[in-house]
Amino acid sequence: MRAMTYNHFGPAADVLELCEIDTPTPGPGDVRVAQEYSGVNPSDAKARAGSRPGVTKPPFAQVIPHSDGAGVIDAVGEGVDPARIGQRVWIWNGQWQRAFGTAATHICLPDAQAVDLPEGVSTKIGATLGIPGLTATQTVFGGGDVTGQTLLISGGAGAVGHSAVQLAKWGGATVIATCSAGAMERVRAAGADHVLNYSDPDLTAQILSLNPDGIDRAIEVEFGVNAALLGEVMRPNGVIAAYGSGKDMAPNLPFGPYLFKALTLQITLIYILPAPQRTAAITRLHAALNAGALRPEIDTIFDLADCAKAHDAVMTPGRSGAVLLRV
Repeated sequence: MRAMTYNHFGPAADVLELCEIDTPTPGPGDVRVAQEYSGVNPSDAKARAGSRPGVTKPPFAQVIPHSDGAGVIDAVGEGVDPARIGQRVWIWNGQWQRAFGTAATHICLPDAQAVDLPEGVSTKIGATLGIPGLTATQTVFGGGDVTGQTLLISGGAGAVGHSAVQLAKWGGATVIATCSAGAMERVRAAGADHVLNYSDPDLTAQILSLNPDGIDRAIEVEFGVNAALLGEVMRPNGVIAAYGSGKDMAPNLPFGPYLFKALTLQITLIYILPAPQRTAAITRLHAALNAGALRPEIDTIFDLADCAKAHDAVMTPGRSGAVLLRV
């Protein structure tokens, strides 16, 4: 099979190599997916670059990157229903704690990690559902229904944030979203009731003017940068669902405001979501897709040979949706 691999850390163009390797055979409990698209996420680019503290070399001698993907099951291992052959599926955790991910024409992985695609949903969209889709769903609905609540979604133009806006509106919430000035119309078109410029110096006052009683639930992509703001705009007993803090990984927590509002901080790492919560998130995600309420956006599709360009693109600010590889 054709696969994009690396065996040491470094810039994408220097370490990623297109190879021909043996097509895997599914083991007991596994399926093999003939892939059509691989989803590229910032976490994939960071892992390839070796940017995680204390990690000096890849965990495996040869790595095929990427955890998200979609395609068609073309073989199954012992114990898997042969009726699964021919099913269109999307993949989660394709490369989590595994050497070989989705940047290849084929992947073998446990049966449960290949989820049937809802009818009418393309494999392009399927390749966005693993990390961005499940993260958006879990951060919006991880505390249950949001009907009648006011949600603050930071980074509403990002792959996760844009889907979170759509999911929150579908769930019956009032949505206040923040984004850059150039993305405001796109976020408003996704369904946000109010769209604010995240760089505005009066952002805290603007949020409170829209909802003086405070925010019920915040979906936060940059917790460290916004920790102080959240302490001011949340309502008592509000919930902050944080899934990122890339600009400040060691934030100073304003404990006083959090304490006297008894705020809850929920940190979502979708890779280790417990099985019952993952099942619930998949069910919600599919329901939104089937209802036509969720339309994940795709910014760029690269060929497998251009994987390095895809890694650079996914780390470039201002993109409008997910980055995929056509495999």
